[in-house]
Amino acid sequence: MEVFEYIITDKVGLHARPAGLLVKQVKEMKSRVTLKAKGKKANAENILAVMGLGVKEGERITVEMEGGNEREERRVLETFFWENL
Repeated sequence: MEVFEYIITDKVGLHARPAGLLVKQVKEMKSRVTLKAKGKKANAENILAVMGLGVKEGERITVEMEGGNEREERRVLETFFWENL
């Protein structure tokens, strides 16, 4: 299992557009990706679950990746977070 944390920098948080981009990115991966924030967790392939976390700017999100090619995919997903969230 690979785990990393990220603090959301987008001014409106993890809203519909970036959540949709995230779901699209995750669906291309072989690893199962789970997001955790504010005591909740969500399957990163489900846009409603991702948006349901209600993550705002400045809040921390934990990303867990399991299976597939998790080490390489972690680097890809971390880059995605830095560029989009």
